[in-house]
Amino acid sequence: MIEIFCRDNHPDAGHDSGALCDECQQLLDYAMRRIDRCPYQEGKPTCAKCLIHCYKSEQQGRTRSVMRHSGPRMVRYHPILTLRHYLDGKARPRPPKPKKKKTNKIK
Repeated sequence: MIEIFCRDNHPDAGHDSGALCDECQQLLDYAMRRIDRCPYQEGKPTCAKCLIHCYKSEQQGRTRSVMRHSGPRMVRYHPILTLRHYLDGKARPRPPKPKKKKTNKIK
């Protein structure tokens, strides 16, 4: 989705080589770090159903803009992924909020 957004909104970023502009690359890196640290891991629901807000408010706004722009265009570029995402959002129930792990604090 970020690639579609960047290609359409930042045409001077040199997309022929598959590169993103710096701003979009930073957002992609941030999103991947948040996904890696998600307590749900493989059981992660779609963002609309998730009980944990992973992103800081600034990145939430940027991601929302990317999704608004790229969501309707996903069918054209990745129809199977779009269908899988839609079905996953409808079929997968909202999981309970994971419990925090206890840490051993030395006093």
